Amino acid sequence: MEYGRVGKAEPGSSSTRSITAEPTPKRSKLKLVILLILATTLIVASAVSAAIVVVIRKRANSGGTGLQHRRPSEAISRACSNTRYPTLCVNTLLDFPGAITASEEDIVHISVNMTLHRFGSALNVASQITNLDMDPLIRSAYEDCLELLDHSVDLLSQSLTSVAPGGSLTTSSTHDVLTWLSAALTNQDTCIEGFDELNGVVRNQMSGRLKDLSEIVSNSLAIYAAANNDFADTPIQNRRRRLLSDEKHFPVWLSRRDRLLLDMPASVIRADVIVSKEGKGTFRTIAEAIKKAPQNSNRRFVIYVKAGRYEESDLKVGKKKTNLMFIGDGKGKTVISGGKSVQDKLTTFRTASFAATGAGFIARDMTFENWAGPSKHQAVALRVGADHSVIYHCAIIGYQDTLYAHSLRQFYRECDIYGTVDFIFGNAVVVFQNCTIHARKPMQLQKVTITAQGRKDPSQITGISFHACRIVAEPDLEMAKEAYPTYLGRPWKMYSRTVYMLSYMGDHVHPKGWLEWDGTFALDTLYYGEYRNYGPGGSIGERVNWPGYRVITSTVEASKFTVAQFIYGSSWLPPTGVAFLAGLTN
Repeated sequence: MEYGRVGKAEPGSSSTRSITAEPTPKRSKLKLVILLILATTLIVASAVSAAIVVVIRKRANSGGTGLQHRRPSEAISRACSNTRYPTLCVNTLLDFPGAITASEEDIVHISVNMTLHRFGSALNVASQITNLDMDPLIRSAYEDCLELLDHSVDLLSQSLTSVAPGGSLTTSSTHDVLTWLSAALTNQDTCIEGFDELNGVVRNQMSGRLKDLSEIVSNSLAIYAAANNDFADTPIQNRRRRLLSDEKHFPVWLSRRDRLLLDMPASVIRADVIVSKEGKGTFRTIAEAIKKAPQNSNRRFVIYVKAGRYEESDLKVGKKKTNLMFIGDGKGKTVISGGKSVQDKLTTFRTASFAATGAGFIARDMTFENWAGPSKHQAVALRVGADHSVIYHCAIIGYQDTLYAHSLRQFYRECDIYGTVDFIFGNAVVVFQNCTIHARKPMQLQKVTITAQGRKDPSQITGISFHACRIVAEPDLEMAKEAYPTYLGRPWKMYSRTVYMLSYMGDHVHPKGWLEWDGTFALDTLYYGEYRNYGPGGSIGERVNWPGYRVITSTVEASKFTVAQFIYGSSWLPPTGVAFLAGLTN
């Protein structure tokens, strides 16, 4: 490897960092909060679980074989045959009361329920070591895990409610469940990766507490995907179209009020709160405005951030802060800035200048920046793990790992994204439309790689789609493009998936187009596609000949990566007011 990714495990990596931790009595408050959250969240799971168990036990009492036999039933065997870890699948399902007499439909419910309980238990036991005295990097990795486990418990609870007995699954809710299970798996991978290069007491204890979670949620995702085979056997596992709003071709998942909010000038919008550094608003800081926003709100809460440079520590829209919309005075005018990097003994996940996990997050007319510089390696400007999020007319500026499109469904329109190495990365279901991707000059001996997509499991419905975008070189790179070639992406994970469609590519893009991560890793399991791109860098004559690379010639295949199909009909987009192309063209 000519250049590495500090803090992210690469295939074949053997690097370690020896850090130990000893116990001290602290952070009991954090532990109490986690336990209260866990207890509240699992009430839904318990209710659904009770309903499933009653149904199955009635069936067992009417002539079933009971739990005394450990041999799997035909239903369990068939369900587990669709998974990547069939032995673990059988063993975990057999541990669930009544599983042996369960129908195939019941097995789907049981699998999600069992996965939820495993994640809940993991969160519970992981919180028990919060009082250990930890090195800053270990503390960062540990707190990532607690946050991600907590988020996964919510996602699995939502999934369980959707697949509950007697429920009516629509195509929309099926896609919801596939999205949430995919995100729970991504969360677990991110948690584990934070400890990849660490040693010591905390890593050892966390490894035991998190054992098999990735495999268990992978199995649950595979069982659910197989049972809902309308989504199988396509690159995105999503075939159906939704009807689209006829108003500016907005997709269907944004309200009329949100459409208006994204279409009208910021100066005439009646915001719920106004942030001004000069004291001409409700608050002087963005953190105060976020704190003021209601929790778990179904109503859009608008935060207008006036022009200025805002550098605040740990700016985050948490998962309980739903339907928040941030409006600035324009790119380069309202700037949220930070300089954290992995050099500060933080995980990549923690370096973000701004992070959002609350569903329905929207940002408009502002800049997110990480000024740490290329020598500091991973330094995220914006991290998004918020379902149904929209980033419109924003600039996202950094070097390595600029934009962390971490998980769930995301849409970016008319944005400018700047970086050097893997500067758009993560495992969301994400479409970039009418965006400009700016390649910057990296450090010596580095190459520019635009994407590092993190799809780890073939059942995940995740990927990156660029539609009608522009791939350009910044002036510093333009003058040295022969020495610093630009590649469209490299496969961070085994099933990495990225597509460029109808996009302009400058001559800084290397004729090969794509770059290996580590030898032949993932070259036959990835999905990299190009459809009718143009410009001097868009020529496909000398592209890589990997088994997983394809020149897309079919409009049917290309359409699977459009807004209408990839992020499922985009029924959540119209209310935001962001204009977009639903299909390949108007």
